[in-house]
Amino acid sequence: MNSQTAAKRPEAGPEKQIITGLVERARAAMADFADADQARVDEAVTALAWSIYEPGRARELAELAVVDTGLGNVDSKIIKNTRKTFGCLRDLLRVKTVGVIEEISEKGLVKYAKPVGVVGAVTPSTNPAATPVNKAMFAIKGRNAVIIAPSPAGIGTTTKTVGYMRAELEKIGLPADLVQVLPAPVNKELTQQLMNQCDLVIVTGSQNNVRRAYSSGTPAIGVGAGNVPVIIDETANFADAAKKICASKIFDNSTSCSSENSVIILDSVYEQAMDALKAAGGYRCTAEEKEKVRHNLWVDGHLNRHVIAKDADVLVDVFGLGADAKGHKFFMVEEGDTDPNSQFIDEKLSLVLTVYRAKNMDDVIRQLNVILHVCGLGHSVGIHTKTPEHATRIAEEIDVVRVLVNQAHTFGNGGGFDNGLAFTLSMGGGTWAGNSISDNLNYKNFINITHLVKTIPEDKPSEDALFGAYWKKYGK
Repeated sequence: MNSQTAAKRPEAGPEKQIITGLVERARAAMADFADADQARVDEAVTALAWSIYEPGRARELAELAVVDTGLGNVDSKIIKNTRKTFGCLRDLLRVKTVGVIEEISEKGLVKYAKPVGVVGAVTPSTNPAATPVNKAMFAIKGRNAVIIAPSPAGIGTTTKTVGYMRAELEKIGLPADLVQVLPAPVNKELTQQLMNQCDLVIVTGSQNNVRRAYSSGTPAIGVGAGNVPVIIDETANFADAAKKICASKIFDNSTSCSSENSVIILDSVYEQAMDALKAAGGYRCTAEEKEKVRHNLWVDGHLNRHVIAKDADVLVDVFGLGADAKGHKFFMVEEGDTDPNSQFIDEKLSLVLTVYRAKNMDDVIRQLNVILHVCGLGHSVGIHTKTPEHATRIAEEIDVVRVLVNQAHTFGNGGGFDNGLAFTLSMGGGTWAGNSISDNLNYKNFINITHLVKTIPEDKPSEDALFGAYWKKYGK
């Protein structure tokens, strides 16, 4: 929809009619795209990737995102625009989504991929360029059309991003309306109408939007809130752990849901680990400074918008810290034990890292559960260790979808070139987080599958084979 049409929106009719028009255009574009073979689909996905990966546009959209939203920093957003897109393209070019995608001869099954329809993609202010492209790539890989619902704060960036995607599609002879964006001004009713009228809703961002999507009556996939705790145990490489925690914590000024919000350090190595974190760029707040941080990080019970995702030098002034704090990359506040009533236990979306100390791994498990039951259940946990059993124990006992071992959490949680997770900007948290998926959002969420079912030699075991052990133990 062009700017002239958007400017006339009040005369164009209610939100329902606007969305009806967008959906009709999306369905027409899908009809033109319906006969595309796998090579043509992959060409379209590559075009979308190039729309943001091209160096000039990657920087332009990163700069615009920071200006529009006031969140994060340009260099990190350039990395998001390129690294995530590159990894996602790698994943998508390796899989089939057209025609027969799997044949299991011994079961007599042939699987065919089909589109899910028009996708309504709700995107956050923290990633107003990278997330729309990421979701559009998934949608087009399944031969769907997508309509992006941007955050009001990021609508300028998202609209320009969609414009670049549309231009790349037209360049290769495909209908631009495979990718559309809601017209300005975006409001809750317009987004709600999109949820109501599309065929699948995908929501990344506020938990309010996730709940609205699940109650819309349309099949929906939402993702959970972050609040990532990481552990440093007594066998960790402290310098390596601190370096990775710092790199992850400061990336895009902690806007990522995968950013470390707290660290639990084993008591026996607490000071060694703290020294390593200080050497990596962390500032260890005094008790008095901790209260200054608390007073300024929250205003009337809500995170201070002048603190969220701001640079470290800005925080030194906002928090009222002394000259010693200047030049540091992030700020550590020590809590000792976990307290579910402390504000520092929650997601902070800022360069503030809460530090806890634990007696042993039993105590670590207890504290993880306290943290995650305040916020972040289902999302993820990290551990720095040379003891595989510690990582295994966390995976077995903690209700999260991902446990990352010896990794910079922000760079690994949404897929990495040195781990096996799918590249994505949307991480499902399972039913623990009120989500319908316990995986990284990926192309499989954007296709329907038809099963061709053929007869096979009968596979019917005897009653004794199935019940024999039970009868022997308990009788008939």
